[in-house]
Amino acid sequence: MEKLQRYGIGTSELTYDLIERILLDGTKLYLSDEAREKIQKCRDFLDAKTDSHTAPIYGVTTGFGSLCNKHISPEQLTTLQENLVKSHSCSVGTPVDRTIVKLMLLLKAHALSLGFSGVQVKTVERIIDFYNNDIYPMVYDRGSLGASGDLAPLANLFLPLIGEGEVWYKGNVIKGKEVLNIFGWHPIQLESKEGLALLNGTQFMSANGIKALIDGWHMVKCFDFFGAMSLEAFDGRIEPFMAQIQAVRPHPGQIETGAVFRKLLEGSEIIRREKEHVQDPYSFRCIPQVHGAVKDAMMHVTRILHTEINSVTDNPTVFPDDDLVISGGNFHGEPLALAFDYMGVALAELGNISERRVAQLIFGLRGLPEFLVAKPGLNSGFMIPQYAAASMVSQNKMYAWPASCDSIVSSNGQEDLVSMGANSATKLHKIIDNLKYIAAIELMNAAQGLDFRRPLKSSPIIEELFEAYRKEVPFVEEDVVMEDYIAKTMAFLDKYSIEY
Repeated sequence: MEKLQRYGIGTSELTYDLIERILLDGTKLYLSDEAREKIQKCRDFLDAKTDSHTAPIYGVTTGFGSLCNKHISPEQLTTLQENLVKSHSCSVGTPVDRTIVKLMLLLKAHALSLGFSGVQVKTVERIIDFYNNDIYPMVYDRGSLGASGDLAPLANLFLPLIGEGEVWYKGNVIKGKEVLNIFGWHPIQLESKEGLALLNGTQFMSANGIKALIDGWHMVKCFDFFGAMSLEAFDGRIEPFMAQIQAVRPHPGQIETGAVFRKLLEGSEIIRREKEHVQDPYSFRCIPQVHGAVKDAMMHVTRILHTEINSVTDNPTVFPDDDLVISGGNFHGEPLALAFDYMGVALAELGNISERRVAQLIFGLRGLPEFLVAKPGLNSGFMIPQYAAASMVSQNKMYAWPASCDSIVSSNGQEDLVSMGANSATKLHKIIDNLKYIAAIELMNAAQGLDFRRPLKSSPIIEELFEAYRKEVPFVEEDVVMEDYIAKTMAFLDKYSIEY
């Protein structure tokens, strides 16, 4: 596929796979003419509305949250917006991964380009400048309720636009004002409503969700592949993956999983040999149902997130064609919070079933030696990697507890039901981080088990990965420092593309 050199903000809807390509290709952004016209039209309307309208307009001529009844004079509107950004910059904790910061900039520029937020064109252009020049404002992982959008992290994200805060640039953390000086930029003078447009919105939740979606779909592929390897190592049966059994319970993910496993196992000597056992444990026999349900959950989350990242989520929303400025609740993170919690439960289940396959391989069943090593007793073999996997599976169950079940009243009771969607989003990375280790441990065990099936061969596609893996991580003859082999397996997964 030809490298995507430039992408015009406002030229198309965003999808997670388009965003992944933009990131991988190092694509530069620009503001399309269509988006520029929409933004300017909305800004002109809001200026005219502010000049002619005597009644208060929330967030434009009033304070925020429970201070919505406080009127602000015209000469104080810029100060109001700058004060908003400064006072709301309360994200704390660990600096957010720079990929997520970059995604936040991309998603906010796209949302503002839809032309319903009342910002200046130059404000959106400056956001794009930050993106293109790898300027990463310092944002931290805690502080958002996912209610009036992601107020605290978005405030930290946009402090440098007005010459405040800090950024990560070329390996150093420097002041926001300093990076503006490097490029010869003046601080953006925020006009009415602009601070609120920048801070209201779900871009912190959405950016975390996009990153988790990209990584999560990759983990789905890994567990399909390593599950097929484990099935071969366990001398499992093909019947549970046949098309007929999926057709009579036609969940899309289940149908897809059966087809994937048939493809992965095509041409295998092991799978087609006569079996002594009539059925396999659930961790093998029910892979189409479990992996398939995870895929269905992931597809649901993908649809929700695609809707979200192509929506207007700040408040109030400006409708020039209808002569309206409406204060509503599009910034509320509930759609994302519920979806991310669902995704967390689904991804955790991938680890659950993987660990059970790992355990089945070390039980000493079906001609495999106990703990997958010669002279068990003298050697512990693969006993303890299963412990490590079990520990992380248990931790993922903790992380899978839904954050969206909670709410704490804020803003003096004005914001009386919050989504906690930011917590739902950030804990997805912890689940996925554990899944990467669990996947590595399953690959280690499956490869070791396949070696004990020699001279029989698996399918060409599995043998190709197996041979590549064995160049990095050898067969375990006797006890070794397993930590080293887990680390080597993780490194292998980082550079080997799992495709089927």
